[in-house]
Amino acid sequence: MKLYRSKIPEIAENVVRVLTEDGMIEVEHDKREEAQKDFQAIMEDFSKRDFALREEIKEVMHRRGLPYDQYGRTRGQLAKEWGHPLGGDVERYLARQFVENLMISPFIDEVYEEDKAIYKRVLEILRSFDVDEEAIREEARAMLKNLEEGTVEWEVQMQKAVVTVKKRKGLL
Repeated sequence: MKLYRSKIPEIAENVVRVLTEDGMIEVEHDKREEAQKDFQAIMEDFSKRDFALREEIKEVMHRRGLPYDQYGRTRGQLAKEWGHPLGGDVERYLARQFVENLMISPFIDEVYEEDKAIYKRVLEILRSFDVDEEAIREEARAMLKNLEEGTVEWEVQMQKAVVTVKKRKGLL
């Protein structure tokens, strides 16, 4: 799962709304905004850490003189060292953080369900916000019919096209 900053407030609002509507938690109406901000803070902290990891990967690769094809391996090694989740582990990590937050937040009045049930429901909510990155790339690729794939110009235009598609979808 890739967490887009533009979706963080919407995800937080959905978590509070759905868990409340499902009767899993109780949040007084005047505390909802603060409860949502707690979840937003968790996701923003994750995003900042993810950004810091990417910067560290670039730095390590530069220091070691590693080629770009080593990015994935370097990313995996550093993420493991940092204890930072990647890929499908991101949604599970965030769900665990959300459940823990429910137990300590002063803005959650009552928790009625067991952790496991809430965790599963939160996972469903997070997964509903998962973005099909390949579909975005395909849509961007379709915009570049007049360029030869694999050329420098194609790569530059592809990056621009991906940004255009993501903006259109409200991800950036």
